[in-house]
Amino acid sequence: MKIGVVYANAGRQAWLTVDLPEGASVRQAIEKSGILARFPEIDLAEQKVGIFGKMVELDAVLEDGARVEIYRPITADPATVHRRPRPEE
Repeated sequence: MKIGVVYANAGRQAWLTVDLPEGASVRQAIEKSGILARFPEIDLAEQKVGIFGKMVELDAVLEDGARVEIYRPITADPATVHRRPRPEE
């Protein structure tokens, strides 16, 4: 089955495709994709992952065509960041 693995930081992004056997996990897709070598700052022990925008655990089983997303850590507390006005305000 074909699986996409995506990650982006402030300077660049990657969308890699891997072929995996049925029953493969999110962790297996990430490891096989080689994305950890391209982005050494990724820490799977700390960062959250998801499939099509829904957070999942690393041992979640994938379905053909899934897009595995690795999320960057939040760098600002949304409760303390001032809201920027919209152009129409």
